[in-house]
Amino acid sequence: MSLANITIDSALRDPNLLGAGLGPAETWGVWISILKAARALPLTDAERAVFASVAGGREPPRKRVRETWTIVGRRSGKSRMAGAVAVYEAVTADMSRLAAGEVGNVLVLAASKTQAQNVFNYVRGFLEASPILAGMIESMTADEIRLSNRTAICIHTANHRTIRGRTVIAAIFDESAFWRSEESSSPDVEVYRAVLPSLATTNGMLIGISSPYGQKGLLFNKHAQSFGRDDGSVLVVQAGTKVFNPTIDAAIIAKAHEEDPEAALAEWDGHFRSDLSTFIDRGIVERLVDVGIHERPYDRKWKYTAFCDPSGGAHDSMTLGVSHREGDIAVLDCIREVRAPFDPGSVVSEFRRALDVYRITSVTGDRYAGSWVSDAFRKEGIRYIASERSRSEIYLDALPLLMSGSAALLDSTRLVGQIAQLERRTTRSGRDQVDHMSGASDDVANAALGALVHVPSTRRADAVSQSFHAPVVNLGHAAMKAKARRDKRAPPTNNTRSGYGGPPPWRDERNTQ
Repeated sequence: MSLANITIDSALRDPNLLGAGLGPAETWGVWISILKAARALPLTDAERAVFASVAGGREPPRKRVRETWTIVGRRSGKSRMAGAVAVYEAVTADMSRLAAGEVGNVLVLAASKTQAQNVFNYVRGFLEASPILAGMIESMTADEIRLSNRTAICIHTANHRTIRGRTVIAAIFDESAFWRSEESSSPDVEVYRAVLPSLATTNGMLIGISSPYGQKGLLFNKHAQSFGRDDGSVLVVQAGTKVFNPTIDAAIIAKAHEEDPEAALAEWDGHFRSDLSTFIDRGIVERLVDVGIHERPYDRKWKYTAFCDPSGGAHDSMTLGVSHREGDIAVLDCIREVRAPFDPGSVVSEFRRALDVYRITSVTGDRYAGSWVSDAFRKEGIRYIASERSRSEIYLDALPLLMSGSAALLDSTRLVGQIAQLERRTTRSGRDQVDHMSGASDDVANAALGALVHVPSTRRADAVSQSFHAPVVNLGHAAMKAKARRDKRAPPTNNTRSGYGGPPPWRDERNTQ
């Protein structure tokens, strides 16, 4: 049986084809209308009305588009429909464009292996449920299904390096608004650029299916450029969960709007968030990196400060940062990260050995919920001091250091990536909060920036303001050493040193023996 001429709506409604895994097609009417329009198939009057409501009022495409971007709310059947489309593109592929022995690939790209596996399970389900399609399966691995018509459905994480070199007959971007990479500030754009040449040779379609997030990135740009416009090559549609999934409980959406209106607009109503902005540009962070320096050795002329971001060991990493100050520059010396799962006590012992190298006997850290942190460090002979700054305050206090170039970072892709992925968010109270993006992490960034903002200042005015502690003077600095030698040789004088206004107010040198 040849499937080349089967239309996508027929396949989704046919109980012997994709309909076997989809079930009753009535609740999938909006999806079917969009998929038909993207392929320039005739629409009924009802389907045209549905299409206009989600496409910004534009006319249906007159020919098959090269790209389809569907921006929808949560629980709209995105992953399930991504699996159905992947199977359809594979079983109806035009093999005349392939060379002898060449395999055409349908790529399903997702933010993580877990998410990609979710789509893959739907792909397998659609194939195995159909009495016709099941017979096309030749082989199946954990991330690829080979079919008898020389096509393969492959799942991958969104990495522009690993998808090159394949013959791609269709590419599906699943939840592209949430793709994160510590190696790049725009992984979605880089993957898009990597896959386009392969699609061009096969006339393959790119299908993006995602919930929206911030007003940036590939998905937002596609929406800004093509939504509501009669673009002959790109179709962009947008709608909330209730439009795509009329069976959803409206009370769930209403409660989400009460708790966090801005987040609910994105997650359930399909709108891009307006309360998010990039904390700092990646290029600025990269300019602060001392290339090739992954860790600095201990030097007795510096006084070192440490900051710890603890973790219980089940999910998040536990991290440690060590820093010192050279004049106006806060210098990062060491980063330690232990990824979950781990035994917290063993990690504290490992961190203590690093602290010993830098002659550090106390460490500042997050106000972790639980006393085990301070107890564990105490057993290792280290005092644990809870920071007066919250995580967000650490980031906000570190921003002037980063923007002014007053920080020296280590050569760590993970550190740079985590700092660059931080987001500034305006709360309903009007205050700014900084945190990692959805789906990203910031444990390394927190430890490193925490160490930098907690390092004592060498400037007298700053030192006096820090709880009236004595000023910190790095006499080991070459310039300060020379100055000390000059002062020792100079004859006694009653004049006060330039720039120094006498003893600090808490100390009367006349009473010093």
